[in-house]
Amino acid sequence: MEKSLVLGSASPRRKSLLELAGFQFEVRTSDADETAISNKEPEMLVQRLAQLKAEQIVTTENEVLVTADTVVSFAGKVLGKPETRREAIETLQLLSGKTHEVHTGVLIRGYDQYKIFAVKTIVKFMELTEADIIRYVNTGDPFDKAGSYGIQTKGALLVKGIRGDYYNVVGLPIAFLVKELEKFDITPS
Repeated sequence: MEKSLVLGSASPRRKSLLELAGFQFEVRTSDADETAISNKEPEMLVQRLAQLKAEQIVTTENEVLVTADTVVSFAGKVLGKPETRREAIETLQLLSGKTHEVHTGVLIRGYDQYKIFAVKTIVKFMELTEADIIRYVNTGDPFDKAGSYGIQTKGALLVKGIRGDYYNVVGLPIAFLVKELEKFDITPS
């Protein structure tokens, strides 16, 4: 029986990365309450959030589900998606000239297989002026992204360098995921 892939995420970035890798898949989303998770250790938090999303999505025995969650952490504090303009500005001021971590937790669930893992990437920001920050916030880009920036959009101008998987910062460590999906008999077209 041929297996099919299900992406358990509404993220356009994750969808785009799976398409880039050559996968055909269906998108199903969950309405899991992500605020119910209290674990603040970033690696454990993203894995638990991926698991929480997966618990809300029903699959058949010939489907393989992938869920994921990404957070930014700085000095032990998880920085989520900003809810206000002020919060976006404050987060970018905090990250200016400093190094932070991006963690993505990924869960893969098949009928009789299960894998959960987290990937970490280190990101170093440029020294940002107030004008740099305001200009970026005015684009509207920070508001649906953990840590108030998107490395794959105009937020790239904030980044001095990275150590690790670029696509992990975008929201899905695609090369590692492809290798793991092979173990579930899911390969790109």
